[in-house]
Amino acid sequence: MHLLCTLLLWLTLNSGLGAHCPGRCSCDSLQSVQCYRLLEVPSGIPSTTKRLYISHSRIQHLQLSNVTGLSALEDFILLASGTESVENDTFKTLSTLRTLELWKNKLRRIPNALPANLEVLKLNDNLICALHGSYFEGLKKLKVLELKNNLISSLSPSMLPTLISLQSLMVDGNNIESIAGPLSLPHLKYMSMENNKLQLIPGNVFTSLQNLQFLSFSGNFLTKIPINLPKSLLSLKMERNQLRVIRFRDVRHLENLSHLYLSGNFLSSIDGVQLLTNLTVLEVSQNQLQMLPPRLPARLQKLDCSSNFIQKVTAPEFQDLRDLKHLFLDNNFVSLFEAGALQRCSQLSNLALEQNLLLSIPLRLPKTLARLDLKGNAIQDMAERELRDLKLLQVLNLRNNKLSALDFKALEGLPRLRHLYLDGNPWNCTCSLLRAREVLKAKGTDVNGGQCAAPAERQGESWMSSKKIVRQCEHHLHQNENNKETKKKPKLEESSSIRLSMDDDDDDYEID
Repeated sequence: MHLLCTLLLWLTLNSGLGAHCPGRCSCDSLQSVQCYRLLEVPSGIPSTTKRLYISHSRIQHLQLSNVTGLSALEDFILLASGTESVENDTFKTLSTLRTLELWKNKLRRIPNALPANLEVLKLNDNLICALHGSYFEGLKKLKVLELKNNLISSLSPSMLPTLISLQSLMVDGNNIESIAGPLSLPHLKYMSMENNKLQLIPGNVFTSLQNLQFLSFSGNFLTKIPINLPKSLLSLKMERNQLRVIRFRDVRHLENLSHLYLSGNFLSSIDGVQLLTNLTVLEVSQNQLQMLPPRLPARLQKLDCSSNFIQKVTAPEFQDLRDLKHLFLDNNFVSLFEAGALQRCSQLSNLALEQNLLLSIPLRLPKTLARLDLKGNAIQDMAERELRDLKLLQVLNLRNNKLSALDFKALEGLPRLRHLYLDGNPWNCTCSLLRAREVLKAKGTDVNGGQCAAPAERQGESWMSSKKIVRQCEHHLHQNENNKETKKKPKLEESSSIRLSMDDDDDDYEID
């Protein structure tokens, strides 16, 4: 009996079904309370609660009485509850509060008198129009401040005067048109001001940000990269701005910079990028580049030049890129791809050449390739010599080309091929294609597409899965095998005909 009572008590305390847990809430060991679809903050929340999570409710006003008695509270999250205001001093007495999140509400100002031990403040998706230094008074331990998707129009030192411990500041998706400096945030590491209305960044903004490592100004109206960026920077995002020219002499002091994102601008060249000697990732897609950047940094591991106007690929651009692993040249106008242009890229595993003007598969590609995308070109033939060295290739995308036949010997030279994409080609479904089918079936390759364009009586059928085509060709293949057998001494262990699998390949393992 004693054991039964103990078990019932434990279940009551831990299941959230006992008298100590408010309605529409669940309680976990009386320390975490989660509530949904409330009209007000419930009374009767256990005083030992450390985490209170309320979401998708209708709580228009948050009052001091709502949290009175929650002396152990460390995390308070009020999400998507239509909250418009917070009574003065509501959080003042919660000395143990570390995290305050009031996401997706209708707040017009930051709650006042926040507790001194607060470390995380997230007020994303509200209606906050302005910041004042008094909002953050005494928050010397605050490390994370997020104000994304509000209505803030400017940012200045007076608005963030006492945040000496702040490490992350995110104000994406506001109406910020101006920023003044210097921002006195000595421990700031991450700063994001994406999707605002900035046109100019004053040179003194970063004077006191000497520990900044990640900086994003993507989605603004900037015409140049800010000057005087801190030497500590590791990552710089300037995507979707109005950059036309980059003066790399202004950023050559960024000796630690490893990631640079410049996609979605109006750049016609990026000469001088070699000055950033430690760069490992460079993204310049959706610009106006006529040719590949010259003299790229030797440590580069990823280069994205997709969606430009590049017409040719030659060896000089890649002669020093021995660490390059990912190269994206899709959606360009490449018609000339020099044989062996990427031979020095001894670690390249991913090559994207979709939507170009190639008439054939480039010769002497790196042996390390695991994925090759050639969708949307004008390739008419797949020869053994083009693919014979690609022993590590796992994915080959040949969609929407002009292939009518496959060289089964070329397929035999790809021992690790797992996924082959063939749809959108004008396949001529003669019985010779079944040799390719046999090879692909034997190695277990997942094949997508392969609909016949000719002859007319087979149009629309799949040469990989059609039982009709197999039956029609089986006699032909049988005859060929018998003819071969008459030219040599028959052996018992040799089969007189090729048995083809009749299984349908209906599953499309989509990787694109």
